Amino acid sequence: MDDYLREIVLGVLAAAVTAALGWFARTYLWRRRLRRTQRFFGLPDNSECLLIVNRDPATAELAVHRRDVYALLELSALIKDCRAHANIISHETAQQGFGERTEFCLGGPASNRRTLAHLRSLLPGVSVNPDPEPGPDRAAFTIGSERYRMDKGITEYVLLARLTAGQQDGDTPRPVFLLCGQSGITNQAAARYLARHHARLGRKYGPTGTFCLLLKVVNSQAYGPDVVELVDDVTRAATSPQPTPPPANGSRRGGHRAVG
Repeated sequence: MDDYLREIVLGVLAAAVTAALGWFARTYLWRRRLRRTQRFFGLPDNSECLLIVNRDPATAELAVHRRDVYALLELSALIKDCRAHANIISHETAQQGFGERTEFCLGGPASNRRTLAHLRSLLPGVSVNPDPEPGPDRAAFTIGSERYRMDKGITEYVLLARLTAGQQDGDTPRPVFLLCGQSGITNQAAARYLARHHARLGRKYGPTGTFCLLLKVVNSQAYGPDVVELVDDVTRAATSPQPTPPPANGSRRGGHRAVG
């Protein structure tokens, strides 16, 4: 009887030790993923960041497009997962430098002055056609010598950039995340792509790396913001000033598909 009781006690102890080790292992892995995510976004515990919202270009009122609201919800969930806090401010009142707090800047230069400033100072190789009138070049991106035109509802483009200019490798990075799309649904697609692929981007570019990705939203009238292709990493062209005006007709590059 004593041997039987001893076996029961040893079995219970072994199960408790195994459960404790499993719990510690899961906690360690979870904390390590959290720290990597916080490092990538520049959002340590209880830190603050800025959500710079644009204005709906279709109205003269101070309103945010419905799709941009959805993008803000995607970004807010990311920030909450990092145990950080967001301050939402209008692009018209965002008059400060960068590097002190992480910043998420939403929308193209036509609807967001902050985006326009970042393009001019940090991505001089990118230009966006500001003409609001309907036409083949409306909201077209020119990156280096390549032009990317929007076919609304069929083929639309968005830039997703992480900018850390002027920050030293030894500093805790406070990057600027730029989501510059040709339409509201492309802004939402970029936010969703960032939420789903930030771990892979962190492994590829590191915690302080700058990148600028060109994404293509495919057939948004049928699939919404869910089908996204990575067209190219355009960091080199986007960060290099344009030496001459771009040609009238440019080619489009293909890309591999990543359903994001």
